[in-house]
Amino acid sequence: MAVDQPLTEPPATDLSMRDSDEIQGDVLAGFKKDQMVLLFLKFEDGIRARTWLQRLTPRIATTRQVATFNKAFSAARQRSGGDPTGLKATWLGISFTYKGLQKLTDKEPCPAAAKDTSLGAFQQGPVDRAGILGDTGANSPSGWIFGNNKTEESIHAVLTIAADTVEDLRAAVTEQREAAAQCLVSVIFQQDCATLPGSRRGKEHFGFKDGVSEPGVRGFDDPDPLRPEWVKGHPGTRLIPAGEFVAGYPQIDRSDIGGPTKLPAWAFNGSFQVVRRLGQDVPGWWAQVARQLPILKEKKAVPDTATIEWLAARVVGRWRSGTPVAKCPAADTPFNTVASNDNDISFGNDLNGKVTPLWSHLRKTNPRDGLQERPGDPVQPEDPVMDRRRIMRRGSPYGHPFDPAVEGPGGPDAPRGLLFVSYQTDIVTQFEFIQQLWIDSPSFPPNRKNPPGPDAMVGATGTVTWDQDGDNPVPLGFQQFVRTEGCVYAFAPSMTVLRSLGEGRLPDHGLPEIGQPVDTFLPVADLQRKNGKSFYWAYRTVGGKQQYRVISIADGDAHTDVLEKADRPVSEWDSLDGVSSVDFYLPYPDMQRKDGKSWYWVFHTVDNQQIYRVVTIADDDAHTDVMERGDGPISRWASLRGVTKVDFVLPMPDFQRKDGKSWYWLFHTVDGQQVYRMISIADGTRHTDVMERGDRRISLWGSFAGIDRVTTVLPMPDRQRVNGLSTYWVFHQDKYRIVTIADGDAHTDRLVVPDRSVSLWKSLGQIS
Repeated sequence: MAVDQPLTEPPATDLSMRDSDEIQGDVLAGFKKDQMVLLFLKFEDGIRARTWLQRLTPRIATTRQVATFNKAFSAARQRSGGDPTGLKATWLGISFTYKGLQKLTDKEPCPAAAKDTSLGAFQQGPVDRAGILGDTGANSPSGWIFGNNKTEESIHAVLTIAADTVEDLRAAVTEQREAAAQCLVSVIFQQDCATLPGSRRGKEHFGFKDGVSEPGVRGFDDPDPLRPEWVKGHPGTRLIPAGEFVAGYPQIDRSDIGGPTKLPAWAFNGSFQVVRRLGQDVPGWWAQVARQLPILKEKKAVPDTATIEWLAARVVGRWRSGTPVAKCPAADTPFNTVASNDNDISFGNDLNGKVTPLWSHLRKTNPRDGLQERPGDPVQPEDPVMDRRRIMRRGSPYGHPFDPAVEGPGGPDAPRGLLFVSYQTDIVTQFEFIQQLWIDSPSFPPNRKNPPGPDAMVGATGTVTWDQDGDNPVPLGFQQFVRTEGCVYAFAPSMTVLRSLGEGRLPDHGLPEIGQPVDTFLPVADLQRKNGKSFYWAYRTVGGKQQYRVISIADGDAHTDVLEKADRPVSEWDSLDGVSSVDFYLPYPDMQRKDGKSWYWVFHTVDNQQIYRVVTIADDDAHTDVMERGDGPISRWASLRGVTKVDFVLPMPDFQRKDGKSWYWLFHTVDGQQVYRMISIADGTRHTDVMERGDRRISLWGSFAGIDRVTTVLPMPDRQRVNGLSTYWVFHQDKYRIVTIADGDAHTDRLVVPDRSVSLWKSLGQIS
């Protein structure tokens, strides 16, 4: 970070999620194979099933393995101009239903959960939630091919097998069926899937390109240098926090929809999987679209030149090639590969759905920047409102394609459809929300003069409104031609948990509390680097109440940390009378250990307003503390103009008490985004403060790559200004990393050790 000028390019982002040997490979990386089979399994004997799982676990693909292969495959394809020969792999993934976890462990995996939570949905399963999912009538579980909860057909696990060739897939399926049979694991159902052949490659059975709108993942996908909220090379594909798809990582703010997802310890590094077999009546769907066109032409609601293809593109939101209707409303661009992969779609100029209807599949499943609570209201932001509803889809078509000009296995009545597979951290607020409140709801978007209607491609039977806010709205009746034929809720555990399940147990630790294990640190002024170690007061919130503990950190490479005194309430501090939670301490730069005591500004929050007070702490065994001056508004600080709440302040290591003043980086949050500015504080009785440079985004710090919000930064006590470098622990949520900052005007920062779990700090471990 330059003191006087910003970086011109954002730094490279930490992509450590790619290196995970704990997360199963299909969740973030995606198997991305042409051939796939799902085996739905039942455990006849729990003990024998554990043996089967012990043998299977080493074969399960990890994120590191799949991501490495996919990167090599992509590079080879670019070099060769087509799919490379000789580069192939076969991947396995495994997930378990709630009953499957019960069978393996011979006990309840966790206490009963509320029905409106993700864990509650997992415990109940899709049969008990059929009403929420719209699985009634022709979609009812009584007609499902699998997952209908018949006792003799209870599903305990779902084994995914994916390969590049038919031959490799057949060999792997045979091998796994034999291994299962040896351990009395029965195959209840086998679902075969494959990429459609020829010109249909990459499309679903109705004929439209699929998978264009998948989200990116922060810490896994490269960000675009110019738009860091997008995936590099995929304009419009937004980067979503990994915690939306993998349990145990920070999620998007959910304070207004029930708070962060709460899961048991065994969920860490795992993901909930939804599997649905969706049968598609292809000739019926196209015939239905054809029936609507004359109605619209009779009402003069569409151009005379409109064709069935033109109308079908409006129903989907994309042309067959994948080209968005929003970008090319007149016609498809089948030979434009850029347009067919275009995800940079805005509905901001089409809020009433005149170009892309509000009931189109594209807008019903991801409204992007085109959602209003009411017409005329501000548009709902994609971050966080839309982003926290995203799911990771990994499905594939099944059955032969339908072509009326060709006889053979692809006849009009042959079984065909999409095997829908998604991964998410919260089944309720992600998958079920999209299905119930977006896709099937006739009143989404809400509060319209005429209800828009359900998703006309995959939603429930209902009436949609063409030109719904226009002068001549036209109702169109759409039947449902996508039917649910099976459904399973499962969980894909981490590799560590798979090994534990093979032993018949679930670990009762390992999932960090969603939140932060530490709020702030205060060095004990007279116990820094004394007898080879330094002491700190560590403040942390437990059960909604802030407490403090005393820890020590030793000098040396290991920096051994010790919990010296257990948690106590902050109310024990005389200087903190009336303070419920300390935000951070800022030492007076010229009044540390002066006349036997040190002076501090203490920032804390009351009724959502941050205020500050002045306190002193004495150099003695009791460390007597006194409130020297009562609370005042932070608006008294000239350097805090425009700041509503300071997150923390980091001193510039080589700009302390230089020419009579000390410089700091001050971090605060604006509109949900953490930024930083530079301030200085002068020596003297008035301690005049000045804003030296205005706010900039924290992405300008190369060492902070991949971090949305830094909690606090702790200097290494024996690594300050050593050979021109200062070293720090950077805490963010339940992780920390190690960075260095160089002396000099540029203050070059560098990531030295990537993210690790705060659980590695013994002094910040379990609550005492």
